[in-house]
Amino acid sequence: MQDITPENGAKRGEPSPSRPVKLRLVERSDQPAMANLSTVGTTQGIAYLDFGFLEPALLGAVARAAQAGQPAPNIVEGRRVARVAMPLESLVGLHQQIQQVLIRARKVGVE
Repeated sequence: MQDITPENGAKRGEPSPSRPVKLRLVERSDQPAMANLSTVGTTQGIAYLDFGFLEPALLGAVARAAQAGQPAPNIVEGRRVARVAMPLESLVGLHQQIQQVLIRARKVGVE
């Protein structure tokens, strides 16, 4: 965890892992959305994280067709379930959180 200090360039009053933050629900944000695909794009200092879902049966059919030597479809269609835009500085914090989750998962044997 990083402390908020003038030396590290953090601004006072910004949420940090050591400061509790309460988020209010919007629309159906209390319901988890299943995603098995993610992409990240950036422009002008903003990262756009797209989370999507591809039907597992469709992926299996594409794999079987490829194994059988049949041509693969040009496009595999799925659904975007969420798009998140965040400043690159916030993406660094997300990266650190994901790393911590993966490290803990490895320790308990979940992969």
